[in-house]
Amino acid sequence: QVQLVESGGGLVQPGGSLTLSCAASGKILGVNTMGWYRRAPGQRRDMVARITKLGTTNYADSVKGRFTISLDNARKTVYLQMNNLKPDDAAVYYCNADLRVEAPIILDYEYWGQGTQVTVSS
Repeated sequence: QVQLVESGGGLVQPGGSLTLSCAASGKILGVNTMGWYRRAPGQRRDMVARITKLGTTNYADSVKGRFTISLDNARKTVYLQMNNLKPDDAAVYYCNADLRVEAPIILDYEYWGQGTQVTVSS
């Protein structure tokens, strides 16, 4: 069974930094894309950053220059380095992955993690 396990969330002061990680496990043949989405109170779940297996990245305008996404293909793990965090960054962050899996035939399928809380407060 494929699972996405997130870690790294927590409480940080404005201007501080956190690094999120998300590891995919299971019968995974390869990563197509992995990324991070977030949902703040009263808001929809929006894309924060995504990265393809070839290294192409996309960022929400609100985090450009502050967040960096990276992918370790061998470990099937995506990271999100978040710098200069702002109160508006506070949200539950969800890992997303489009993966090629064998279940029992080869398929491309999208998965979601359970989410990790990021709180930005003094």
